[in-house]
Amino acid sequence: MKLISSPLSPFVRKVRVLLLESGLADHVEVVEVATTPLETDPQVAAANPLGKIPALIRGDGPAIYDSRVITRYLDARAGGRFYPEARLWEVLTLEATAEGILEAALSMTYEARLRPEAMRYAPWVEGQWAKAARALNAVETRWMSHLNGPLDMSHIAMGCALGYLDFRHAARGWRSGNPALVDWYAGFSARASMTETAPE
Repeated sequence: MKLISSPLSPFVRKVRVLLLESGLADHVEVVEVATTPLETDPQVAAANPLGKIPALIRGDGPAIYDSRVITRYLDARAGGRFYPEARLWEVLTLEATAEGILEAALSMTYEARLRPEAMRYAPWVEGQWAKAARALNAVETRWMSHLNGPLDMSHIAMGCALGYLDFRHAARGWRSGNPALVDWYAGFSARASMTETAPE
């Protein structure tokens, strides 16, 4: 299998962390490309008509895409422990919360990096940050017991979301008002799978 990827994509990072945690890393070749919504790499377009990464090229079927589809597929191959049936709805909901944080943060990044300065819209950026901030507060107040439980895909997704906030939006200070989440992330970010995939 081949993972079409970029080393700076937090969605790719989710998949790479799962590969390392599940023991599947040696079964997937990571193919790095340079791609943006404005200039889609041909390999990306061939694997995913939406032009997004990651995409997983398989030998026994068409390429699959969207990080959550890929992680479910890989987890099924690895035995299913990262989406445990007993708490599946909690895992999926917390993973979706992390994805929402990432989508808002990535929109902010694109607004600053891809849109000409004269066309940038500050209220849009602040609206995206408000989404992320509300989600972080929800995790702090509702989800810490889950995050402090056995490792599953929601932990990986949240860890990658917080890592992306540090990487691209550190000045926003997501740690303020979220002490339990800060403590959890300090431990989780030290895992070998996280340090090995950290963006530079």
